[in-house]
Amino acid sequence: MGIDERFTLSAGDSARIASTNVTLIFVDVQGDSRCPADAICIQGGDAVVRVRATGGSRTQTLELHTGDSSRASAQYEDFKVALAELQPYPFSSRPPIAAGDYRATLVVSRN
Repeated sequence: MGIDERFTLSAGDSARIASTNVTLIFVDVQGDSRCPADAICIQGGDAVVRVRATGGSRTQTLELHTGDSSRASAQYEDFKVALAELQPYPFSSRPPIAAGDYRATLVVSRN
């Protein structure tokens, strides 16, 4: 994966960003309260994607939100890590999403 390229990780997977020392690990999803696609909701809800960043001067866990664009990205060292998409999307007619079924699409850019 390179700078400014979209890439998708499954829960527990990692990716090293080309030409950097940065590795991102998709830890888990916390509090998935997104409005099911087959429902009408007053609010869109939120899910928090936790990603661990390593390879710089420190290890840091980033929290990226689906329901708040101002918190959909976070800084790590000289990089911005942004959540582009979280799949699958919940449906009220389906069972809750299992932790291992989540896929997070991320983009890393330089500041």
